[in-house]
Amino acid sequence: MPGLLVLMGSGETSPTMVEIHRAAARTLRAGARAVLLDTPYAFQENRADISARACRYFARSVGLDVEVASGITGADWVFSGPGSPTYALDRWTDSGVAGDLRARVRARQGVTVLASAAACTAGLATVPVYEIYKVGADPHWREGLDLLAPLGLRAVLIPHFDNAEGGTHDTRYCYLGERRLSRLEGELPPGTVVLGLDEHTAVVIDLESETVRVAGRGGLTVRCPGSQTVLPTGTRTDLAELRRLAEGGPGRPAPPRADPEPVPAEVTLEETIRSCEELFKAAAAKPDMVAAAQSVLDLEAEVVKWAADTEEDAGGVDQARELMRLLIARLGELAATASLPGLVEPLLALRARLRDEGRYEVADALRAAMLTGGVLVEDTPDGPRWTPAP
Repeated sequence: MPGLLVLMGSGETSPTMVEIHRAAARTLRAGARAVLLDTPYAFQENRADISARACRYFARSVGLDVEVASGITGADWVFSGPGSPTYALDRWTDSGVAGDLRARVRARQGVTVLASAAACTAGLATVPVYEIYKVGADPHWREGLDLLAPLGLRAVLIPHFDNAEGGTHDTRYCYLGERRLSRLEGELPPGTVVLGLDEHTAVVIDLESETVRVAGRGGLTVRCPGSQTVLPTGTRTDLAELRRLAEGGPGRPAPPRADPEPVPAEVTLEETIRSCEELFKAAAAKPDMVAAAQSVLDLEAEVVKWAADTEEDAGGVDQARELMRLLIARLGELAATASLPGLVEPLLALRARLRDEGRYEVADALRAAMLTGGVLVEDTPDGPRWTPAP
Protein backbone atom coordinates (compact mmCIF):
# COMPACT_ATOMS: atom_id res chain seq x y z
CA MET A 1 0.00 0.00 0.00
CA PRO A 2 1.15 3.58 -0.57
CA GLY A 3 2.18 5.53 2.49
CA LEU A 4 0.72 9.02 2.46
CA LEU A 5 -0.14 11.46 5.25
CA VAL A 6 -2.26 14.42 4.14
CA LEU A 7 -3.01 17.21 6.63
CA MET A 8 -5.49 19.93 5.69
CA GLY A 9 -6.05 23.30 7.33
CA SER A 10 -9.72 23.54 6.27
CA GLY A 11 -12.00 23.14 3.26
CA GLU A 12 -11.69 19.36 3.33
CA THR A 13 -15.00 18.73 1.56
CA SER A 14 -15.08 21.86 -0.56
CA PRO A 15 -14.22 22.40 -4.25
CA THR A 16 -10.88 23.94 -3.24
CA MET A 17 -9.46 20.58 -2.14
CA VAL A 18 -10.83 18.26 -4.83
CA GLU A 19 -7.59 17.94 -6.79
CA ILE A 20 -5.60 17.17 -3.65
CA HIS A 21 -8.04 14.39 -2.72
CA ARG A 22 -7.96 13.04 -6.27
CA ALA A 23 -4.18 12.90 -6.32
CA ALA A 24 -4.18 10.92 -3.06
CA ALA A 25 -6.93 8.59 -4.32
CA ARG A 26 -4.97 7.82 -7.50
CA THR A 27 -2.32 6.11 -5.39
CA LEU A 28 -4.81 3.50 -4.14
CA ARG A 29 -5.17 -0.03 -5.48
CA ALA A 30 -8.34 -1.09 -7.28
CA GLY A 31 -11.10 -1.93 -4.83
CA ALA A 32 -9.40 -0.13 -1.97
CA ARG A 33 -11.40 0.21 1.26
CA ALA A 34 -12.06 3.83 2.15
CA VAL A 35 -13.25 4.78 5.65
CA LEU A 36 -14.60 8.04 7.01
CA LEU A 37 -14.11 8.41 10.77
CA ASP A 38 -17.03 10.50 11.99
CA THR A 39 -15.78 10.72 15.57
CA PRO A 40 -14.94 14.46 15.76
CA TYR A 41 -18.57 15.43 15.09
CA ALA A 42 -20.29 12.30 16.43
CA PHE A 43 -21.81 14.29 19.31
CA GLN A 44 -23.77 16.55 16.93
CA GLU A 45 -27.47 15.97 16.25
CA ASN A 46 -26.86 16.35 12.50
CA ARG A 47 -24.11 13.72 12.49
CA ALA A 48 -25.84 11.60 9.83
CA ASP A 49 -26.33 14.60 7.54
CA ILE A 50 -22.68 15.63 7.78
CA SER A 51 -21.57 12.09 6.97
CA ALA A 52 -23.98 11.84 4.03
CA ARG A 53 -22.73 15.11 2.56
CA ALA A 54 -19.12 14.02 2.94
CA CYS A 55 -19.80 10.66 1.29
CA ARG A 56 -21.53 12.38 -1.63
CA TYR A 57 -18.58 14.71 -2.00
CA PHE A 58 -16.05 11.90 -2.18
CA ALA A 59 -18.23 9.84 -4.54
CA ARG A 60 -19.10 12.65 -6.95
CA SER A 61 -16.02 14.87 -6.83
CA VAL A 62 -13.22 12.43 -6.02
CA GLY A 63 -14.58 9.14 -7.39
CA LEU A 64 -14.15 7.34 -4.09
CA ASP A 65 -16.81 5.18 -2.44
CA VAL A 66 -16.53 5.79 1.29
CA GLU A 67 -18.03 3.98 4.25
CA VAL A 68 -18.67 5.63 7.61
CA ALA A 69 -17.08 3.68 10.45
CA SER A 70 -15.77 4.04 13.99
CA GLY A 71 -12.69 1.88 13.34
CA ILE A 72 -10.03 1.76 10.65
CA THR A 73 -8.81 -1.86 10.70
CA GLY A 74 -8.15 -3.01 7.13
CA ALA A 75 -8.72 0.44 5.61
CA ASP A 76 -6.53 1.56 2.71
CA TRP A 77 -7.72 5.17 2.95
CA VAL A 78 -8.83 6.93 6.12
CA PHE A 79 -10.37 10.38 6.38
CA SER A 80 -11.47 12.44 9.37
CA GLY A 81 -12.35 16.10 9.51
CA PRO A 82 -14.43 18.73 11.30
CA GLY A 83 -15.75 18.77 14.85
CA SER A 84 -14.12 18.81 18.27
CA PRO A 85 -10.47 17.70 18.57
CA THR A 86 -10.81 16.76 22.24
CA TYR A 87 -14.02 14.78 21.74
CA ALA A 88 -12.25 12.80 19.02
CA LEU A 89 -9.11 12.27 21.12
CA ASP A 90 -11.06 10.92 24.10
CA ARG A 91 -12.92 8.39 22.01
CA TRP A 92 -9.99 7.39 19.80
CA THR A 93 -7.87 6.77 22.89
CA ASP A 94 -10.55 4.62 24.54
CA SER A 95 -11.34 2.64 21.38
CA GLY A 96 -7.81 1.99 20.18
CA VAL A 97 -8.17 4.11 17.03
CA ALA A 98 -5.42 6.42 18.31
CA GLY A 99 -2.98 3.50 18.34
CA ASP A 100 -4.16 2.35 14.92
CA LEU A 101 -3.54 5.78 13.44
CA ARG A 102 -0.06 5.90 14.94
CA ALA A 103 0.64 2.40 13.63
CA ARG A 104 -0.33 3.45 10.07
CA VAL A 105 2.14 6.31 10.08
CA ARG A 106 4.85 4.30 11.83
CA ALA A 107 4.50 1.51 9.25
CA ARG A 108 4.36 4.17 6.50
CA GLN A 109 1.43 2.45 4.88
CA GLY A 110 -2.02 3.55 3.77
CA VAL A 111 -3.42 6.95 2.88
CA THR A 112 -4.38 8.95 5.99
CA VAL A 113 -6.15 12.28 5.49
CA LEU A 114 -6.78 14.42 8.57
CA ALA A 115 -8.36 17.86 8.26
CA SER A 116 -9.48 20.72 10.50
CA ALA A 117 -10.28 19.29 13.96
CA ALA A 118 -8.77 15.90 13.12
CA ALA A 119 -5.57 17.54 11.85
CA CYS A 120 -5.38 19.44 15.12
CA THR A 121 -4.89 16.10 16.91
CA ALA A 122 -1.87 15.05 14.83
CA GLY A 123 0.87 16.64 16.96
CA LEU A 124 2.21 15.82 20.41
CA ALA A 125 -0.23 18.36 21.86
CA THR A 126 -3.64 19.57 20.72
CA VAL A 127 -5.45 22.89 20.96
CA PRO A 128 -8.82 22.32 22.70
CA VAL A 129 -10.40 24.95 20.49
CA TYR A 130 -14.03 24.41 21.52
CA GLU A 131 -13.19 24.74 25.19
CA ILE A 132 -11.01 27.84 24.77
CA TYR A 133 -12.76 29.80 22.02
CA LYS A 134 -16.39 28.84 22.56
CA VAL A 135 -16.59 28.03 26.28
CA GLY A 136 -13.98 30.44 27.64
CA ALA A 137 -11.58 27.99 29.28
CA ASP A 138 -8.08 29.21 30.06
CA PRO A 139 -5.64 28.43 27.24
CA HIS A 140 -4.16 24.96 27.71
CA TRP A 141 -2.94 21.96 25.75
CA ARG A 142 -4.31 18.44 25.55
CA GLU A 143 -2.13 15.45 24.75
CA GLY A 144 -2.26 14.73 21.02
CA LEU A 145 -1.87 11.63 18.87
CA ASP A 146 1.78 12.52 18.14
CA LEU A 147 1.57 11.11 14.60
CA LEU A 148 4.51 13.27 13.58
CA ALA A 149 6.97 11.70 16.05
CA PRO A 150 7.72 8.70 13.77
CA LEU A 151 8.65 11.26 11.11
CA GLY A 152 11.22 12.87 13.41
CA LEU A 153 9.10 15.94 14.11
CA ARG A 154 8.50 17.16 17.64
CA ALA A 155 5.60 19.39 16.75
CA VAL A 156 2.05 20.54 17.30
CA LEU A 157 -0.16 21.19 14.30
CA ILE A 158 -2.54 24.15 14.20
CA PRO A 159 -5.08 24.29 11.33
CA HIS A 160 -7.04 27.41 10.33
CA PHE A 161 -3.74 29.23 10.83
CA ASP A 162 -4.69 32.30 8.77
CA ASN A 163 -8.33 32.45 9.85
CA ALA A 164 -9.77 35.96 9.62
CA GLU A 165 -13.40 35.44 10.65
CA GLY A 166 -13.02 37.58 13.75
CA GLY A 167 -12.87 40.83 11.83
CA THR A 168 -12.23 43.16 14.77
CA HIS A 169 -10.55 40.50 16.93
CA ASP A 170 -7.71 38.10 16.20
CA THR A 171 -8.91 34.62 15.19
CA ARG A 172 -5.71 33.43 13.57
CA TYR A 173 -4.10 30.20 14.74
CA CYS A 174 -7.31 28.16 15.00
CA TYR A 175 -9.16 30.98 16.77
CA LEU A 176 -6.46 31.43 19.44
CA GLY A 177 -4.99 34.72 18.22
CA GLU A 178 -1.42 35.83 18.87
CA ARG A 179 -1.82 36.53 22.58
CA ARG A 180 -3.08 33.08 23.50
CA LEU A 181 -0.80 31.21 21.11
CA SER A 182 2.27 32.99 22.49
CA ARG A 183 1.23 32.00 26.02
CA LEU A 184 0.65 28.38 25.00
CA GLU A 185 3.98 28.14 23.19
CA GLY A 186 5.72 28.81 26.49
CA GLU A 187 4.05 25.71 27.96
CA LEU A 188 5.27 23.30 25.27
CA PRO A 189 8.12 20.85 25.96
CA PRO A 190 11.53 22.24 24.92
CA GLY A 191 12.30 21.72 21.26
CA THR A 192 8.65 21.61 20.17
CA VAL A 193 7.78 23.51 17.01
CA VAL A 194 4.40 24.86 15.86
CA LEU A 195 3.34 23.84 12.36
CA GLY A 196 0.63 26.22 11.17
CA LEU A 197 -1.53 25.14 8.25
CA ASP A 198 -3.55 27.81 6.46
CA GLU A 199 -7.17 27.40 5.45
CA HIS A 200 -7.85 25.61 2.14
CA THR A 201 -4.28 24.36 2.24
CA ALA A 202 -2.76 20.89 2.60
CA VAL A 203 0.65 19.44 3.34
CA VAL A 204 1.12 16.10 1.58
CA ILE A 205 3.82 13.83 3.02
CA ASP A 206 4.96 10.79 1.08
CA LEU A 207 5.93 8.48 3.93
CA GLU A 208 8.09 6.25 1.75
CA SER A 209 10.17 8.84 -0.12
CA GLU A 210 9.85 11.44 2.69
CA THR A 211 8.99 14.13 0.15
CA VAL A 212 6.74 16.98 1.27
CA ARG A 213 4.42 19.09 -0.87
CA VAL A 214 2.37 22.15 0.11
CA ALA A 215 -0.77 22.58 -2.00
CA GLY A 216 -3.89 24.72 -1.99
CA ARG A 217 -4.28 28.43 -1.41
CA GLY A 218 -2.05 29.31 1.56
CA GLY A 219 1.07 27.96 3.17
CA LEU A 220 2.66 25.90 5.92
CA THR A 221 4.31 27.94 8.69
CA VAL A 222 7.16 26.49 10.74
CA ARG A 223 7.16 28.61 13.91
CA CYS A 224 10.02 28.28 16.39
CA PRO A 225 11.00 30.53 19.29
CA GLY A 226 12.61 33.53 17.62
CA SER A 227 12.07 32.42 14.03
CA GLN A 228 9.33 31.67 11.55
CA THR A 229 9.46 30.24 8.03
CA VAL A 230 6.53 30.06 5.63
CA LEU A 231 6.47 27.39 2.93
CA PRO A 232 3.97 28.71 0.36
CA THR A 233 1.74 26.61 -1.84
CA GLY A 234 3.74 24.93 -4.60
CA THR A 235 6.68 24.25 -2.29
CA ARG A 236 8.27 20.82 -2.70
CA THR A 237 10.77 19.82 -0.05
CA ASP A 238 11.39 16.85 2.25
CA LEU A 239 11.13 15.80 5.86
CA ALA A 240 14.84 16.42 6.42
CA GLU A 241 14.31 20.09 5.56
CA LEU A 242 11.25 20.30 7.82
CA ARG A 243 13.24 18.77 10.66
CA ARG A 244 16.05 21.27 10.12
CA LEU A 245 13.60 24.17 10.16
CA ALA A 246 11.92 22.74 13.26
CA GLU A 247 15.27 22.74 15.03
CA GLY A 248 15.55 26.48 14.41
CA GLY A 249 17.81 26.32 11.40
CA PRO A 250 18.09 29.41 9.18
CA GLY A 251 15.17 29.94 6.86
CA ARG A 252 16.33 28.52 3.59
CA PRO A 253 13.42 26.29 2.52
CA ALA A 254 13.50 24.53 -0.82
CA PRO A 255 12.50 27.06 -3.50
CA PRO A 256 8.84 26.90 -4.50
CA ARG A 257 8.23 25.43 -7.92
CA ALA A 258 5.12 24.67 -9.87
CA ASP A 259 3.61 21.21 -9.95
CA PRO A 260 4.19 19.27 -13.17
CA GLU A 261 0.49 19.75 -13.95
CA PRO A 262 -0.42 23.03 -12.25
CA VAL A 263 -4.05 23.36 -11.21
CA PRO A 264 -5.56 26.84 -10.81
CA ALA A 265 -6.48 27.58 -7.21
CA GLU A 266 -10.23 27.32 -6.63
CA VAL A 267 -12.00 30.46 -5.53
CA THR A 268 -13.45 30.11 -2.06
CA LEU A 269 -17.16 30.57 -1.42
CA GLU A 270 -16.43 33.68 0.65
CA GLU A 271 -14.65 35.25 -2.33
CA THR A 272 -17.52 34.28 -4.64
CA ILE A 273 -20.06 35.87 -2.28
CA ARG A 274 -18.13 39.16 -2.32
CA SER A 275 -17.71 39.04 -6.11
CA CYS A 276 -21.39 38.35 -6.83
CA GLU A 277 -22.46 41.11 -4.47
CA GLU A 278 -20.14 43.63 -6.18
CA LEU A 279 -21.30 42.55 -9.66
CA PHE A 280 -24.91 42.97 -8.58
CA LYS A 281 -24.24 46.45 -7.20
CA ALA A 282 -22.48 47.49 -10.43
CA ALA A 283 -25.31 46.13 -12.59
CA ALA A 284 -27.97 47.79 -10.43
CA ALA A 285 -26.22 51.14 -10.71
CA LYS A 286 -26.48 51.21 -14.53
CA PRO A 287 -29.19 49.71 -14.29
CA ASP A 288 -28.66 46.41 -16.16
CA MET A 289 -31.35 44.06 -14.90
CA VAL A 290 -30.16 41.03 -16.86
CA ALA A 291 -26.62 41.34 -15.51
CA ALA A 292 -28.02 41.81 -12.01
CA ALA A 293 -30.16 38.69 -12.37
CA GLN A 294 -27.20 36.76 -13.77
CA SER A 295 -25.11 37.58 -10.71
CA VAL A 296 -27.87 36.02 -8.58
CA LEU A 297 -27.84 32.92 -10.78
CA ASP A 298 -24.07 32.66 -10.49
CA LEU A 299 -24.36 32.82 -6.72
CA GLU A 300 -27.03 30.13 -6.72
CA ALA A 301 -24.80 27.87 -8.83
CA GLU A 302 -22.00 28.29 -6.28
CA VAL A 303 -24.36 27.37 -3.44
CA VAL A 304 -25.10 24.10 -5.24
CA LYS A 305 -21.39 23.53 -5.87
CA TRP A 306 -20.48 24.00 -2.20
CA ALA A 307 -23.49 22.20 -0.73
CA ALA A 308 -21.41 19.17 0.34
CA ASP A 309 -18.98 21.24 2.41
CA THR A 310 -19.04 20.02 6.01
CA GLU A 311 -17.06 22.91 7.50
CA GLU A 312 -19.96 24.60 9.26
CA ASP A 313 -18.28 27.12 11.54
CA ALA A 314 -17.76 29.69 8.79
CA GLY A 315 -21.44 29.46 7.81
CA GLY A 316 -20.49 29.96 4.17
CA VAL A 317 -23.39 28.24 2.40
CA ASP A 318 -26.00 29.72 4.74
CA GLN A 319 -24.48 33.16 4.26
CA ALA A 320 -24.61 32.72 0.48
CA ARG A 321 -28.27 31.67 0.61
CA GLU A 322 -29.14 34.70 2.74
CA LEU A 323 -27.40 37.02 0.28
CA MET A 324 -29.16 35.33 -2.65
CA ARG A 325 -32.58 35.96 -1.08
CA LEU A 326 -31.61 39.58 -0.39
CA LEU A 327 -30.46 40.16 -3.98
CA ILE A 328 -33.61 38.58 -5.41
CA ALA A 329 -35.70 40.96 -3.30
CA ARG A 330 -33.55 43.82 -4.54
CA LEU A 331 -34.27 42.72 -8.11
CA GLY A 332 -37.93 43.29 -7.42
CA GLU A 333 -37.24 46.79 -6.09
CA LEU A 334 -35.19 47.63 -9.18
CA ALA A 335 -37.88 46.29 -11.48
CA ALA A 336 -40.32 48.81 -10.04
CA THR A 337 -38.24 51.64 -11.50
CA ALA A 338 -37.29 49.97 -14.79
CA SER A 339 -38.94 50.10 -18.21
CA LEU A 340 -41.21 47.04 -18.26
CA PRO A 341 -40.95 45.97 -21.93
CA GLY A 342 -37.16 46.11 -21.98
CA LEU A 343 -36.93 44.31 -18.64
CA VAL A 344 -39.44 41.50 -18.82
CA GLU A 345 -38.40 39.43 -21.82
CA PRO A 346 -34.76 38.88 -20.72
CA LEU A 347 -35.92 37.98 -17.21
CA LEU A 348 -38.52 35.58 -18.57
CA ALA A 349 -35.79 33.92 -20.63
CA LEU A 350 -33.68 33.52 -17.51
CA ARG A 351 -36.64 32.07 -15.63
CA ALA A 352 -37.30 29.59 -18.45
CA ARG A 353 -33.70 28.46 -18.35
CA LEU A 354 -33.89 27.94 -14.59
CA ARG A 355 -37.01 25.82 -14.97
CA ASP A 356 -35.39 23.76 -17.74
CA GLU A 357 -32.48 23.06 -15.39
CA GLY A 358 -34.82 22.04 -12.58
CA ARG A 359 -33.90 25.03 -10.40
CA TYR A 360 -37.53 25.74 -9.54
CA GLU A 361 -36.91 27.42 -6.18
CA VAL A 362 -34.81 30.17 -7.77
CA ALA A 363 -37.23 30.45 -10.71
CA ASP A 364 -40.12 30.97 -8.30
CA ALA A 365 -38.13 33.54 -6.35
CA LEU A 366 -37.40 35.41 -9.58
CA ARG A 367 -41.13 35.45 -10.46
CA ALA A 368 -41.92 36.77 -6.97
CA ALA A 369 -39.32 39.50 -7.40
CA MET A 370 -40.87 40.49 -10.75
CA LEU A 371 -44.30 40.69 -9.09
CA THR A 372 -42.85 43.04 -6.47
CA GLY A 373 -41.58 45.15 -9.34
CA GLY A 374 -45.02 45.33 -10.95
CA VAL A 375 -44.93 42.37 -13.35
CA LEU A 376 -47.40 39.49 -13.00
CA VAL A 377 -46.14 36.26 -14.64
CA GLU A 378 -48.59 33.45 -15.34
CA ASP A 379 -47.66 30.05 -16.77
CA THR A 380 -50.05 28.95 -19.54
CA PRO A 381 -50.10 25.97 -21.95
CA ASP A 382 -48.67 28.33 -24.55
CA GLY A 383 -45.84 29.48 -22.30
CA PRO A 384 -45.41 32.23 -19.72
CA ARG A 385 -47.55 35.35 -20.08
CA TRP A 386 -46.91 38.62 -18.33
CA THR A 387 -49.05 41.63 -17.60
CA PRO A 388 -48.56 44.71 -15.43
CA ALA A 389 -49.53 43.81 -11.90
CA PRO A 390 -52.78 45.37 -10.69
